[in-house]
Formats: sequence, structure tokens, C-alpha cells
Amino acid sequence: MKILAFSNQKGGVGKTTTVQNLGKGLSNLGKKVLLVDLDAQGNLTDSYGIDNQSLNKTVYHVLKGSESIKNVIMKSQGVDILPSNLELSGADLEFSSIPGREFLLKDALEELSEYDYILIDCPPNLSIMTLNALSAAHKVYIPLQTEYYSIKGMAQLLDSIKLIKKRINHKLELGGVICTMYDKRKNLNKEVKDIIDEYFEGRVLNTQIRENISLAEAPSKSISIFDYKPNSNGAEDYLNLAKEIIEREEQDGNY
Repeated sequence: MKILAFSNQKGGVGKTTTVQNLGKGLSNLGKKVLLVDLDAQGNLTDSYGIDNQSLNKTVYHVLKGSESIKNVIMKSQGVDILPSNLELSGADLEFSSIPGREFLLKDALEELSEYDYILIDCPPNLSIMTLNALSAAHKVYIPLQTEYYSIKGMAQLLDSIKLIKKRINHKLELGGVICTMYDKRKNLNKEVKDIIDEYFEGRVLNTQIRENISLAEAPSKSISIFDYKPNSNGAEDYLNLAKEIIEREEQDGNY
């Protein structure tokens, strides 16, 4: 079972879109997938047609210890989802005094063994929820928009990953960087891509997610790009990304 966290402290870089469509792509390739929504906004939950505000059991209750994870997981469009909503927004304050608060998600996921991949959608900040994700994960992938402002803050995120690996989760590795919203016709995108390639020294995945209006439209329909526009560039790119991640993870073997 591979547990992969997707993190970037900057919002709007395609993180949730990547988790949504990569999850569906892995499922289409025959993998058993669980998506974990750790963002209080619940956008990943909504993107699969689940009305998060009507839920009375979410990841919040799992972390709190009032619900078993298996009782909260929902099924939608071929994947399993551990949903979230605004109840999670106070978790940083509420869980701050709990001993071992950084291991709440890790402990919950240890009840599961049936999945090939667990993908965790982190909130866009370095919060207790992000700490929980990185403590539970084997690898962290960074979706990164090919624009200059998206590069800012990377040093802080990488320092946090190193610190968590040293002190909390010795297995944690940087899985790679996923370039999103990429348009090779734009000189700026190409220049930033070159900077990203140099900065991350071979950690950038070969698959780039091209700028594609269908990817922006699909969440409003509460379906993945594969169900919304299966012949679009977005569907092609996320299927290729799923194949690349399977290949990379299988080369690494079991953790």
C-alpha cells in the first residue's frame, strides 16, 4: 500500500485537481484507491459529487476518535473517499493539546490494508493537518504551477519535509514535482519550467499537466476529467501521470 501526500502551501496550483484526477486515473488502471480530504474547504469531497455540508461523519470524526475510519469512507465514481468539511477548520486548535497529535491520521490508516494507493490532499498551509499527512505518507508530491510566484515558499516546504523526515517519519521521501497549468507556447512557462528542473535536480516528473479549460470545468460538474471530457488533453495528461507514478512506485517496491 502506497501512501502519497500532495502538498503545496500556495493555493491555486492544481493540488486538489491533481488528487481528484490522478485518483480516478489510477482507478481506471485497475488500482484500488482511497482519497483522503484533509482540507476543511472539502473541495476534493465536492469534486466527487458529495455534499460535504450534509455529512455528519467526516475525517474530523476519525481523527477525533469518535468514528472508525471504515465507517466514514464513502464510495463515488470508482474510488473511495474519506470526506471533509468545515468541522475540520478548528482542528489545529482543538488537537493542539493531544499527545501524539501528529500521528492521528497515521494511526487511523493502519486499520486499512485493502488499497493499492492512498492519496492525501493537504490543506494549502503547514498546519497540523499537513503534519498529519506527512507523518503518515511514504512520499510527498508537490504540484507546482509553472509561474514565478508558485516557486516562492518552496524552500520552506522542503525544509519542513526534511525536518519531518528527521524527527517524525524516517520513511518520508520527496516523490517528485508535478508541473501543472503548463503551456509550452508561453515563454514564461518554459522559463519557469527550466528553473523548476534546475531547482529540483531530476525530481520533476516527465508528465506535465497542460493548461486545459476542461480541467477547470469538471469540478463544477462534480466529476473527474475522465467522465467529463475523456478525450481532452487533461484526461490524457492525468492518465499518463497515473501510469508514470505507478511505474515509479513499483520500481521502489514495497515500503
